[in-house]
Parts: sequence; C-alpha cells; structure tokens
Amino acid sequence: MAAPNKGRRQAGSPGRPGRTLALFLIAMVALTGGMFWSGHVTPRLGIDLAGGTSITLQAKNTPGKPNAINKTNMDTAVSIIDRRVNGLGVSEAEVQTQGDENIIVNIPKGTNEKQAREQVGTTAQLYFRPVLTVAAGGKTAPAPPASGSPSGSPSPSSSASPDKATAGDPSSPASESPSASATTQGRAVTDALKKDETPSPGASAPDAKPSSSAAPDPSAAPSPDPATAALEKKFTDLDCTKEAARTRANQGAAPKDTIVACGQNSAGSWEKYVLGPAELEGTDVDDAKGVLDPQRGMWIVTMDFTGAGTKKFQSITGKLSQQQPPMNQFAIVLDGNVVSAPSVSQTLGGSAEISGSFTQQSAQDLANILSYGALPLTFEEQSVTTVTAALGGEQLHAGLIAGAIGLALVVIYLVTYYRGLSLIAVLSLAASAVMTYTIMSLLGPGIGFALNLPAVCGAIVAIGITADSFIVYFERIRDEIREGRTLRPAVERAWPRARRTILVSDFVSFLAAAVLFLVTVGKVQGFAFTLGLTTVLDVVVVFFFTKPVMTVLARKKFFASGHPWSGLDPQRLGAQPPLRRSRRVGAAPTDPKEA
Repeated sequence: MAAPNKGRRQAGSPGRPGRTLALFLIAMVALTGGMFWSGHVTPRLGIDLAGGTSITLQAKNTPGKPNAINKTNMDTAVSIIDRRVNGLGVSEAEVQTQGDENIIVNIPKGTNEKQAREQVGTTAQLYFRPVLTVAAGGKTAPAPPASGSPSGSPSPSSSASPDKATAGDPSSPASESPSASATTQGRAVTDALKKDETPSPGASAPDAKPSSSAAPDPSAAPSPDPATAALEKKFTDLDCTKEAARTRANQGAAPKDTIVACGQNSAGSWEKYVLGPAELEGTDVDDAKGVLDPQRGMWIVTMDFTGAGTKKFQSITGKLSQQQPPMNQFAIVLDGNVVSAPSVSQTLGGSAEISGSFTQQSAQDLANILSYGALPLTFEEQSVTTVTAALGGEQLHAGLIAGAIGLALVVIYLVTYYRGLSLIAVLSLAASAVMTYTIMSLLGPGIGFALNLPAVCGAIVAIGITADSFIVYFERIRDEIREGRTLRPAVERAWPRARRTILVSDFVSFLAAAVLFLVTVGKVQGFAFTLGLTTVLDVVVVFFFTKPVMTVLARKKFFASGHPWSGLDPQRLGAQPPLRRSRRVGAAPTDPKEA
C-alpha cells in the first residue's frame, strides 16, 4: 500500500488557524492605522446627512444656435455635469433640471467647492485653430495718419516685417511707439489674412489679383474690406490684461469665423492672437489625461484623437509645418481662451498635448473635462446657496435606531438558538463592522465616496447577509454532530460544504448589487455600492476570521465536551450513536475437526 503524502494537507484538516487570524488582525490594524494617519476618522457624509452647496445654473443659447435650449440638450448637459462632479458615482453629488432653463447641482459638504464650481460651470468648448498673427497683449493706441497717406492707412516707412511685428518682442519695431505698433499690428492682420489658406470671404478679395507694381502708391492701394478692417480694429484695441476684455474678445463667434483671442505664454505674460477657422473640435478628442512630463518636469494634458480627428490633425499639421512663424502654430482654444499655441515642424499623428503652468490638480481637472465632452449649452451661474442637513440628520438618527434594533434582535436570536456559538457570531459581526467603517472612511478621500441614507440602508441590510453566513456554517457543524461525529472533525468536515453555500449566496448578492449600481443613478448607486462592499467583506470575515476562530474554540473543553450552553450538545441535537465499523466474521466451520 502506498504511503500517504505527508507534504500535502488532507481535506478537512484544521490547517493553521493561528496564522490566518494573525494576518487578519494585522490587516485590520493596518486599515485602522491608515484611517487615523489620513486624518479622516469618520466617513464622508452625503448632502442629505451633512448638508453642502447648491448651485443654480441658467442655460444660455449657443452663438449661432438660437433654439439650442431644449430638453435633449438639457438632458445631455445634466449627464455631462454629473459625470464631471460625480466621478465613480459614489460622491453623492446631485444634478437635476429645474424648469426649462435651469440646472441644480447639489455638492456635499467636504467637497472642494471651488474646484467643483469650475467643473460645473466650464462649457469646455475646445477648438484647434491656426495662428495667423500674435502680438503683445496690451491695448495699442490708434496710429495717426502718416504724411501723404490716407487716414488709417499704414505708410510704407512705418511698416515692419510680419515676423517681427507678430513676435511680441519688446525690441521689435512694433514696440517702439504706440503709433508704429498700431500700424504694424493692423498691417500684420491684413497680411496674415492674405496668406491664410482659408481666409474669410472678404479677406480673399484683395488677394485675388496681386498688384504687379513693385512699389504701389499708398493712395491708390485698395482699402481692406469692412470685415478685415473691423478685425484689425478689434485686434489693436484688445487689451488681454483685463479680464472683461478677454471674456468679450470672441463672444458670439462661430467655429468657422476668424477670431481674436487671448492667451498666456510660458513666462506668464498675456498675448493676443488672430486665429483662423477651427480645424478640429472637442468632439474629435477620444481621451485626455493629465500626466507629468518627466523630461520637462511639468504637468501636461495629453489628448488622443478619434479616427476622423486623427486625419484632420494630420492634415492641418502638414499644412502648418510648411508655414513661417507664427503661422506654423496652431492654437488650442478652450472656451474662447488660448491655453497653448505650439509650433509645428512636421506632420503629426493622432495625439497632441496641452502644456502650460499646470499643477497636478488643474491638469487632471482639464483632462477630466475634455474626456467627458463639452456642454451643448453655455451656462451662467445664477446662485450659490448653503444646504442644511436638518431633515437628513433626523432621518439618520431614525435609521441608526432601526439598525440598532435590528442588530439587537439578531443577537437575541443567536444567543437563544445557538448559545455559546453566538459569541463567535457577535465577534465576527464586530470585525465586519470595524472593517466596513474603516474602509468607508478611507474611501471618502480616496474616491470621493459619500455615505447617504440609502448607503446606510445597504449597511443595515448587510447585517442579515453576514449573519446568514454564520448560520449556514453553524448548521453544517450541527449536522455533522447529529451524525455522531465529535466537534473537531465536525468543524473541518462541515467547512467545505458550508463554504460552497456561502460563496454562491454572496456571489448572487454581489451580482445583484453590481447590476443595480450599473443601471441606476443618484442615491440608489450609494445603496448598491455599500451592499456590494459589505458582501465582499462578508466573504473576507467568514474565511479569515469566523472559520479560524471556530477551529480554535473547537479545541476548548467547553465546546469540545458538548456543554449544554455551548450550542453543540449532542443530546439536544439528537445525535446518533457513533458510527463504528463492524469486524467481518467468516462462516462458522461445520466440521468440528476444522475448528
């Protein structure tokens, strides 16, 4: 007969319960220590329990779309804002419509209000526009008419080359005097529009028949069309150092318009731009991420384009790479402001980056906004009010009382029916409660989890789920004792069957919680998340705490001897006599001599 394999533990053997308990206790201590170390010793509460901030947004029609305020666009805006502020769906921010034009955003206390308001109010209209010209951001005084020239027309002697005029260099002729600057800037706009491959209709007329004269008479030169003249005036009058001017710079402009805009360079100085029609839009961006560039040591926002966006980006960068500065730049324009204007020297692929004076938080916030898309409407912040938690506090108090009553009834039932075994159940419930509390406290700053009333209900329901796992195991042990086995083998033989039942039961509960989390929104997601979390913790507690404790206590005389108050008394359970193997007896010999 083959010798048994001593290196392999037999099924149903007790293993090393002390080691398992030690690992569980170390994990519990580590989580509790992490909770105190983080400074968040209580779970973050939702707006119904802790109060918070309520923001009212009023929709405004998008330029060029006078009838944009409709139910479809409002619902789309609600969905985008909810994804921006709610993240994984458990921060308990509430976004809902009010009437035909308003959206109400309720943000729980403890959320970064300033950051949330920026996320909510940012329209995130993203465009990629070619740069036609750029200059220093200050307002330029109008130039007096030069001698021998019509009023408002630049004289040949006062003009500078386009490159120098648009560089924004204080040493360039464009910065020598207000008169020269205004003249040069206006001429730069006109020249840039002539060189642009996609000029406005008005700007293409002067370029249709170039003059053959090497030195045309200024008085005979055709004056720019009204659209170009208006753009020149707007560019020279623009003062990007003033916030009001930056806001009005291109207000009401359509994507295909040539516009003026403001932006800050790497030194933090304001610059003003003339930008051509948009070549790409935010809808061409597939994904965006805020990352740290290890080579430059700065935070940037990387963007990946869709298939159609990649083709557009390759086309525009191929054209820009053949231009001279600054017309080889493309401006990344977010809500009317230039956030970055990189130069292009070759045709680029399906990704781009936005660089600037980003912090980690601002880079990740911008990436978050770009990933979820632009709002179909422009919103104006109407009011910001503080929401109290008086009603929610009363409901929480009532809910905690209900939970305490339910827990007391469970304990009374366990003590009455299982007697000494109820000690193991109560200890397991306490371990589960500590794990749940610490993890919820850590998830607040971690993923923005907020505990609301439905989440409290989910935690109360989990008491029954956890108690049910203990009952399944205890009943399996009793079944083994009824069959005549002693406690220690009964504990080990009952575990495989109880384990399968517990896993199947918890899997069904977790699956229901996961489906509920995916198909619902708002506060119901808090209930589903808490239910799923406590279901997972139930498996952890039963496997790494309840079973090892039961194995250790089975060696104690109080339980092993079947004390009447242990809950495992064989007589009370109706145990059968121990099963014994009968020795096989051969047939009696018939011949006395054979005996």
